[in-house]
Amino acid sequence: MASSLIRVILGDDPPSRLDKALARDVPDEAHLSRSRLSRLIAEGAVSKDGAPVTDAKARVAAGEVYEVRVDEAAEVDTAPEDIPLAVVYEDADLVVIDKPAGMVVHPAPGTPGATLVNALLHHFGGSLSGVGGEKRPGIVHRIDKDTTGLLVVAKSDAAHHGLAAQLEDHSMTREYVALCHGVPDPGDPRLRGVRGTSFELGGVLKITTRLDRHRTDRQRQAVYFDRGRHAVTRVTVDEAFADQAALIRCRLETGRTHQIRVHLSHAGHALIGDQIYGGRRRINAKVLGAAAADAAAAFPRQALHASVLGFDHPVTGERMEFQSPMPADMAALAALLRG
Repeated sequence: MASSLIRVILGDDPPSRLDKALARDVPDEAHLSRSRLSRLIAEGAVSKDGAPVTDAKARVAAGEVYEVRVDEAAEVDTAPEDIPLAVVYEDADLVVIDKPAGMVVHPAPGTPGATLVNALLHHFGGSLSGVGGEKRPGIVHRIDKDTTGLLVVAKSDAAHHGLAAQLEDHSMTREYVALCHGVPDPGDPRLRGVRGTSFELGGVLKITTRLDRHRTDRQRQAVYFDRGRHAVTRVTVDEAFADQAALIRCRLETGRTHQIRVHLSHAGHALIGDQIYGGRRRINAKVLGAAAADAAAAFPRQALHASVLGFDHPVTGERMEFQSPMPADMAALAALLRG
């Protein structure tokens, strides 16, 4: 049975027990929940210095290195599916896709099919490879199901490792456009009092926190300052719609799960349409009009679009940058807010 090894180095101040520490520090792209890790520990699939560790409650220390063996057979069986794809760029080593809203990137127990990976296997299956040379897409980063925009997929091992390294050292450019509630204004005393927020030159809002799974809802992420993974988002206001909403650009320094959505919610400027992190905030119809208020309230997804993607080609070394215009649904909502 084929398997893959995931190397986990425990960061500073780890939780006191092994399962919690691994859940905090395992790479996001592994998609391993604490309960899944606990099962893997019990099965002897977690080792330290070559020896299995089977006690989920074992004490740990910062800097310790663990290997987690994940059998390929445990993954969702993925079949090629003839799903249209918006291919922005393709060569022998990689492909850049403009993902539509509603498409999940990778199969999961709740979404076994109709994903980007299913579509890639159909369109490019003969030339795709992942870690270890298996013929599957080399997914190096993800976009939430209801977020639109650009992502790059590796077609070769060299591309996969090279792109992953750029994600790790933060040299890959990822910029998003979004519509948020309120206006992130440097003159707002409330915002200056929010822990983890600061302003840089040019009125750029910098949000620096740690992110980890929510204490009670494992499907959500939450802001922490004493646990979790370091996360930095920079936000620039492109256009303000009175004091009710804004068209913003978000630049990722790190790329944690739901990072922009959680950070904007923490700052008090949740994304319009975000059903998980958006809260109860609404556009004031008296300020922007009933049409804008109704459209914002009914917007069916988080108003977030991955608009810019830049990286060094992992084989040729050429710097590449791609741009995607704002999708029609967001453009229509912005026009109503503006009008």
